[in-house]
Amino acid sequence: MTERPVLIYDGDCGFCTRSVRLAVRLPVSMSVRPWQEADLAALRTTEGRARHEVLWIDRSGRVFGGAEAVAQLLKSCRIPWPVFGWIMSAPLLRTLAARAYRWVADNRSRLPGTTPACQLPPDQRPS
Repeated sequence: MTERPVLIYDGDCGFCTRSVRLAVRLPVSMSVRPWQEADLAALRTTEGRARHEVLWIDRSGRVFGGAEAVAQLLKSCRIPWPVFGWIMSAPLLRTLAARAYRWVADNRSRLPGTTPACQLPPDQRPS
């Protein structure tokens, strides 16, 4: 269990880092850590999962990944952001959000703000 929810992201990825800079502007109390500096075992997750997707660990210790993590982050904010989180969690939109998230994650090396580390295959990125 954590005092505040925790957002875990890839600190070697420029696109991810820029995205988190936007997330920290949201009206929510959370800790933000790159997975490379986080105690993943204490947060009940793995390096493999953290390399694969952004993670949201709520105060009870439940771990959400990818689009679900984004939806949980939005649900934890003040109005009007939770509305967007609930919309993303609706059955049909949840599937679309997961596919959109996976496309972005798989193509982040081609998106603005990337770093040379983003362009390496996942198993060769710095840790």
